[in-house]
Amino acid sequence: MAKLPKEYQFLDLSDYGRSAGHWIAKQLQHTRFTPIHVTTMFIIAGLIAIGLMLNGYHITAAVFILLKSIIDAADGELSRLKNTPSYVGRYYDSIADILLNFCFLLAFNHITGGSLAHMLIAFFAIQLQGTVYNYYYVILRNSVNGDSTSRIFEDSAPKALKGESQQMVNVFYKIYDVLYISFDKIMYHMDKNASDSKPFPKWFMTLISIYGLGFQLLIMAVMLACELQAFVIPFFMIYSVFIVLFVGMRKLLFKSPVI
Repeated sequence: MAKLPKEYQFLDLSDYGRSAGHWIAKQLQHTRFTPIHVTTMFIIAGLIAIGLMLNGYHITAAVFILLKSIIDAADGELSRLKNTPSYVGRYYDSIADILLNFCFLLAFNHITGGSLAHMLIAFFAIQLQGTVYNYYYVILRNSVNGDSTSRIFEDSAPKALKGESQQMVNVFYKIYDVLYISFDKIMYHMDKNASDSKPFPKWFMTLISIYGLGFQLLIMAVMLACELQAFVIPFFMIYSVFIVLFVGMRKLLFKSPVI
């Protein structure tokens, strides 16, 4: 049920919720719950976390941020267990993630009385960080016959899979495209030849997994629980410095073959 063949699996620092997510999915495998329902559950967990943050319950809010991350792993696991891949589900998950990220940072900005401009910069930064990780991860999955629900280039609505309507796929794709297109284009222009290189080594994927959403949420949760919420937005602004390092490493160490 993994996204990668065994020989290419790596230590994903952002995927700490996978085991718990798989357990949740196993409990739901033979029920009427669908991956869409599970995605909705992580949205609810995220909104509860925000409500707790705004009311000063920071440790409990941190727990719900981590719960959101765990449930986020469960929807994909359930899809694989039920053998019901879905583009609607894939886009719904991504749309929910970006909107919750915005709301999380907006909540941090509110409780710290920070600058809205800094919050928007941090939001842009956190999304670009996630795009770096997802870009290389999707390239790796597609190059080694791993999970291919996510495409390297989301430049058009895909053909609907069995059990979903093309109209719904088109609608969710358009929403996804509006929210993510700028980040995808920036990443593509920074490293447009990445998909031509050989499969990335495990250590490289582990390194860039610090930009995975799960690890980003872990950082938020830990800082919130430690009453360091005032540093969350500045941290993610500075955290983007590694983008140049990771892209440079890819280009220098894993060059695309010359044709």
